[in-house]
Amino acid sequence: MVGTYVSPIRVYKHSFEIAMAAYERRFPTSPLIPAFLGSDITFEETSADGAVRTVERRCRLAIDAPFLLKKVAGVDCLHFMQRNTLDRRARTLKIVAWNETWASRISVKENCVYSVHPENPNWTCFEQEGSLEVKSFFGFESVVEKLAMKQYTSNIKKGKEVMEHYIQEVIHEGRTYIAPFEDPPSAAAVTPATNAVPAAEAIQKESRGGKVQRSDSANEERKRKDVSPGSGANKIDSDYIERFLGELDPFQESELIKFRQGLGARHVESLPDDAVLLRFLRARDFNIDKAQDMLLRSLAWRKQYQVDRLLDTWEIPQPLLDYFAGGWHHHDKEDRPLYVLRLGHMDIKGLFKTFGETGVLKYLLHIEEDGLQRTKEATSLTGKPICSWTCICDLDGLGMRHLWRPGLFAMRRIIEIIKDNYPETMGRLLIVRAPRIFPIIWALIHPFIDENTRKKIVIYAGNDHEEPNGLSEFVQFKFIPHFLGGPCKCSIPCGKLIPKSHYKQYIEDDHDLAFEAHYESAVVTKGNPKQIFVEVNEAETVITWDFDVITGDAAFVVSRMPLQKVDKPSWFLGFVEHAPQIDTDHAKPVQEVLVVTEGQSVQGSHVCIGPGLYILQWTFTVSPLSPQHRHKHKTSIMFFHEVIGSEDFRGSVSSLESCASAVSVRSSGTQVSSTGLPSGSGSPNVLVRARGGGGGSAPAKLPLPQHTRTIATQTDDAQSTTSTIV
Repeated sequence: MVGTYVSPIRVYKHSFEIAMAAYERRFPTSPLIPAFLGSDITFEETSADGAVRTVERRCRLAIDAPFLLKKVAGVDCLHFMQRNTLDRRARTLKIVAWNETWASRISVKENCVYSVHPENPNWTCFEQEGSLEVKSFFGFESVVEKLAMKQYTSNIKKGKEVMEHYIQEVIHEGRTYIAPFEDPPSAAAVTPATNAVPAAEAIQKESRGGKVQRSDSANEERKRKDVSPGSGANKIDSDYIERFLGELDPFQESELIKFRQGLGARHVESLPDDAVLLRFLRARDFNIDKAQDMLLRSLAWRKQYQVDRLLDTWEIPQPLLDYFAGGWHHHDKEDRPLYVLRLGHMDIKGLFKTFGETGVLKYLLHIEEDGLQRTKEATSLTGKPICSWTCICDLDGLGMRHLWRPGLFAMRRIIEIIKDNYPETMGRLLIVRAPRIFPIIWALIHPFIDENTRKKIVIYAGNDHEEPNGLSEFVQFKFIPHFLGGPCKCSIPCGKLIPKSHYKQYIEDDHDLAFEAHYESAVVTKGNPKQIFVEVNEAETVITWDFDVITGDAAFVVSRMPLQKVDKPSWFLGFVEHAPQIDTDHAKPVQEVLVVTEGQSVQGSHVCIGPGLYILQWTFTVSPLSPQHRHKHKTSIMFFHEVIGSEDFRGSVSSLESCASAVSVRSSGTQVSSTGLPSGSGSPNVLVRARGGGGGSAPAKLPLPQHTRTIATQTDDAQSTTSTIV
């Protein structure tokens, strides 16, 4: 097993000569490093001109290990060799160290370089790399590896503190300036300082020597663009990490640097900034290979769909802004941007049917991209690293109408896309006013939420968010929206039903962003019905549907005919939408005809009692309930259907709500609540009540096939039923 470590650049804001004078004070021993027991010089050599000095030392290091391990190993301290090569002319110090004790069982190697800062000659950079290989160690290989890396990283963290201490000692003695090395007059031409070992480029702080000074943002942009393999941009300054990325342990610092170096070799184009790299690393628990694969796939996705230009090029349809009940709202107590989403007030079905999956996805990506810009602005304003935001999700009004199978399918895909391309952007998710139906929804979506995100979710039921340990624990009270019991007026749209006249009006190419449309459209005229043929080979297979009548009226029926009566060609398998060669004279309805008027939506399902060819059919009709539509000669519908195995159907969304809803264009609002939801995992006996604002009419009440359970939808003036599986 081999472990490697690459440290970030540590910058000392003092000249190289001062740093070297301080470094020498660490020998032969240092009380500031208790683990360093002492050292003896075994070799020393200085060049004729005095420019280069090489010193080799044999050092002793205390072992922080259990007594049993020391006894088995037979030693109390570790001996290692260190060779220092100081080149005063090039102003570099190269340090190579390796272990002498247990050399046949363990290999420890370390390479360090002190050099002049590339942008300020009055500063000094320190770079460090190390490796550990445990070949065999009496069966304690894993224990030894952990102990060695623990002690190694501990010494790294202590190193800068020790150097700063000795630098201050040198300065307090009055040695505030030490002249750089100069060749004697008779010496050969001076070797240019540019021959020094390249040091990492670092984010510049204020310059004490009045030299080059560059703003944080300028350095960050420069570093982001210069990512050629081996360049300084692949190394990161420790001060920059603290300022822009936050506190990282030595292992995380090392993995971030190696991650950037590996990407520089695999990806020839510009890389994202280090905050983005760190998010992908965290999403894969600092596994570099997995993080690289994830990021490279994301970069290809962003390039393919021009996501980087989304904020500048995509014009959001105004109705989407009007009906999407969410928006940015101040910040939380940790200065993270705060987003408020009133999910329970949104017409999710209307959003997808009006703007399509692509439109909804683009808007959510727009929010993500906007959020990333806001975190950068917050980092600049607050002076501390902010790389995520907080979301308050208000579920007031959430009901069975939100358990809409095609919509949940779409949301699952959207969650997957966001999870793959925007990892670790959610700092905290505060779910408030969670209704009793929430456990059902959570059971459906939580498998698609990674464990790290689930740990950031806090759920408040009822009015618990108004308690002292509620929202005010995370958000200043003055910023809590008024509809959640706070004093802050919030301009976020409250959400409302989208008129069906908008349906399909704003849908872009649904094949964009790798989406496929779920809903299809059809125009039905007299004598030209719309038919869908489904071949079923197993009893209790479930056919589900969801459709809207956009204009005109339609009669809907599900019929069945035995397979032996179907004269089908060899290519006919499973599901066929258009099969005019099939003679449906032998088809028998399995439920009564349902007459649906303009503006109504219908969800339903049918449990197939046996094999056969099942036909979903819409025909043009004129409903006596809507005489104003008699002059129309065609009907326009949007529809979706799915065939589900009985085991997959039990407990699914469709089994919870499979009903005809009577929400018309003229309805001012709809509230849906559920009662009788048991805590068990089986299919609950659900009663759904919907209240419309008037003007809409319900489909006619119909008898149901056998082996079904009824779910009722109650409106102001009528009750309608359709079937669902037990």
